Amino acid sequence: MPNPVIEAPAAVAAPASRGTGRRLHGAIAHKLGVAILSGEYAPGDVLSGEVVFSEALGVSRSAYREAVQVLSAKGLVESRPKAGTRVLPRNRWNVLDPDVLAWAFTGEPDMRFIRGLFELRGIVEPAAAALAAERRERSDLKLMKDALAGMTRHTLASEAGRAADRDFHDAVLNATGNDSLVVLSASIGAAVHWTTKFKQRSQGLPRNPIPDHRRVYDAIAAGNSAAASEAMRVLVDQALEDTKAAMKPA
Repeated sequence: MPNPVIEAPAAVAAPASRGTGRRLHGAIAHKLGVAILSGEYAPGDVLSGEVVFSEALGVSRSAYREAVQVLSAKGLVESRPKAGTRVLPRNRWNVLDPDVLAWAFTGEPDMRFIRGLFELRGIVEPAAAALAAERRERSDLKLMKDALAGMTRHTLASEAGRAADRDFHDAVLNATGNDSLVVLSASIGAAVHWTTKFKQRSQGLPRNPIPDHRRVYDAIAAGNSAAASEAMRVLVDQALEDTKAAMKPA
């Protein structure tokens, strides 16, 4: 049975100049990315042809092509001559890409996606906290302490507070001194940011997670790797429960 051909969505709100620059093809990639991550376009679906899509979106064909290239680089779609642009299986998606994470949380992410994200965090971050307790420098502790102060001052209901939250998790990964872990900081930071924002989309946070972060800091500062790992495990587990509570009933 051939894969269904999916019609184009409504037009993209383009800049006044209707240019084909970064802002425009970024907006198209965002619109299509959200549609894919939300399940509107399923793996195996073939998108309408370039001409049909660009006309429906009200954009130039070159802007549409550039947007598809962005999606292709993130593993969401594949374009082939005569076969068109097809949505790839989920196991090809670069779900740790910060843009892909943002697109997932723009809509209603499914539980499979949420669980996978937190399983990754549960594997990586407690181990990173343990290494940070063993290897941290004074400068690492200052970064964590400053981030905690920013979270407390601004609260996680603000962009500034969520940025400080990302800075805290970045500082823990950096304190490991392990380049292979540090490279995950952008992905972990994006996951922290978007899940925290998602939890507050209809109401405030169900509880204050800053004390959980402070316990992680205290254990790392004390050089207690076992306590640091356990404190981070509890932090991630609690964040998962808060995220589940914020999801709409199935």
